[in-house]
Amino acid sequence: MAFIDFDTIIREAWNDYDPSREIAHIVDISAKVSTNHVYRITLKDRNYIVAKLSYFGKYDHFVEDHSIINTLSNNLPFPFENFLARSLMKGNKLYVYRYQSQVIDAWVVFYRPIHIKEKLPKRLDEDQIAKLGQQTARFHKACDTVKATLPRSSKTMKDDINDLIKILDDTSSKYEYPMHRSLIKNHCDAFLANYDTIGADKLESIPVFVDWNIGNFSVTPNFKLYSRWDYDWFRMSTRMLDFYFFARVSSDIGDKTVFTYNVDVMMEDRFIIFLKAYHKEFPLTEKEIRFLKDAYRFFILNYVVKYGRFFFHEIFATKLQKEALETHLPSLENTFNPEPLLKALDL
Repeated sequence: MAFIDFDTIIREAWNDYDPSREIAHIVDISAKVSTNHVYRITLKDRNYIVAKLSYFGKYDHFVEDHSIINTLSNNLPFPFENFLARSLMKGNKLYVYRYQSQVIDAWVVFYRPIHIKEKLPKRLDEDQIAKLGQQTARFHKACDTVKATLPRSSKTMKDDINDLIKILDDTSSKYEYPMHRSLIKNHCDAFLANYDTIGADKLESIPVFVDWNIGNFSVTPNFKLYSRWDYDWFRMSTRMLDFYFFARVSSDIGDKTVFTYNVDVMMEDRFIIFLKAYHKEFPLTEKEIRFLKDAYRFFILNYVVKYGRFFFHEIFATKLQKEALETHLPSLENTFNPEPLLKALDL
């Protein structure tokens, strides 16, 4: 991508939002893994806010998602009433600035700063895994409680997969992995078939954040969920979309700088510890556990294969897509087996 002065876009966005308060300086605090940019903005009145600039996905979906999240953040009951970072409003609407040029279509949203306590250790012990399972269940239950109060979401898993199929079927497109078209198409077809067979459309939709990397949320010293600030993959969908990342967090290998998106972590005994603690608090169903494989398949197809080049920086995208297409998808049917999970939960 050609050089883009992101600081200037942020300044334009803030000036459009509130020209009465001037910016003193801007600091890039991005995680440097994705193409999204996050900035700490210090104002001349010594207050500060956080800005996020994104060009991943679609503008309408960006606005829709943040509108849902903002309503959710205001409606979540105790003890999660302050868990999510809130976006700034202008009048009675969520404020989103859209910058369009011949080079980029980018969107900026501002957040109030959120308090952060402790991040999870890179490797959890079994007691910590159980506590995380309990806390996740309570958060999901709180989201389920208020789901009827949230704005409508237009995104569906089937729509995303059908959109990927259209990309694959377009022979005029310069798809980056032509030799893997048939593999990807087969997994798209498998997802759609299993979705219908399992009856996944009947699974309850709640707010899910998908990416529960330990750098995206904080906990209290006694391991209660405290704050969450990253919304890149947010959507309204089955809660099972959240479970793959909790399997990664629970995994014996722990958090690593060099990572891969393998499905094996959902077969570990440590993930069963998480599931048992979750199930005791907010019971899971057999249908949901059987859908775990396709929730993972959807994650790989949609976020790694379809959007990887747009979301991850190139060095990460190349590695993750190569592993997904050469290892993870080809071995999926032989690697994931829901039966041990079902047995552990007595389902």
